[in-house]
Amino acid sequence: MEELLELKNLILKGESAAALLLVEELEEISCDDKINNIRSHAKVLLHHLIKKQAENRSTKSWEVSIRNGVREIKEKNKRRKSGGYYLTKDDLQSILRNALDSAIDTASLEVSQGKYEPEELAALIDSSKLLNDALLLIVED
Repeated sequence: MEELLELKNLILKGESAAALLLVEELEEISCDDKINNIRSHAKVLLHHLIKKQAENRSTKSWEVSIRNGVREIKEKNKRRKSGGYYLTKDDLQSILRNALDSAIDTASLEVSQGKYEPEELAALIDSSKLLNDALLLIVED
């Protein structure tokens, strides 16, 4: 809110260069917030996809978590007024890759009742397929 008041004052003073810099900063903050939110949902999505792949089975609960994760990512990534998306397919792919280690850590606590250390679980799964499957779920219409 403070930044918006500052922006208003800059505009009223006719300081357009400073106002534009502040607008760019606000856009960056907004984008960072979107990315962090999407990353959080990506971790949950990957967590359940890892369990599904590692145990070669699924449960209703996992499927609901997967669907909800995909829905949340799609919703957070969609531009409401102008249409389109905040993040490109490549951006989403990068976020998924960056979230993978955290998802493996948390999934290692549950896969086969916590039998595997994260490194062992990582060796058990096909991470390329997993990331590709997650991306396809997110970008499909």
